[in-house]
Amino acid sequence: MKATFAAGCFWGVEEAFRRSGKVLDTCVGYIGGYALNPSYKQICSDKTGHAEACQVEYDPAMVEYSELLRIFWASHDPTQLNRQGPDRGSQYRSAIFCHDQEQEREALASKEVEQAKYSKPIVTEIKPADQFWRAEDYHQQYLAKTGRVCHI
Repeated sequence: MKATFAAGCFWGVEEAFRRSGKVLDTCVGYIGGYALNPSYKQICSDKTGHAEACQVEYDPAMVEYSELLRIFWASHDPTQLNRQGPDRGSQYRSAIFCHDQEQEREALASKEVEQAKYSKPIVTEIKPADQFWRAEDYHQQYLAKTGRVCHI
């Protein structure tokens, strides 16, 4: 199955899921906008409507979606609107892109539980997944390939 999360820079989001050891595969890319087959340069313009996101492939017999949601919430500050750390723009927004109604139900319930942990409102979008555009190859597993670290 697939799950798609946006929580700031996609490099850090991808690394959080890869380090968890709970997913079969990861892919970073762009989702939630209107530009067709966008490039990283276009995304950085903050004019495509897309978010940087990580799509994970997982086996529900090995990990429940609720566990993926816990990793998502723990990987960023969901009260920051259109930013994470030094990264600013709508492409860095917090969002859960649901692939079915069950994912949407669980995401909404988890958001409610998480809200109790914050004094500010959670701004995370929860919406149906639409077209996911794979990012350029050099972005895939970028932190693992380069040894760099991300602020997330």
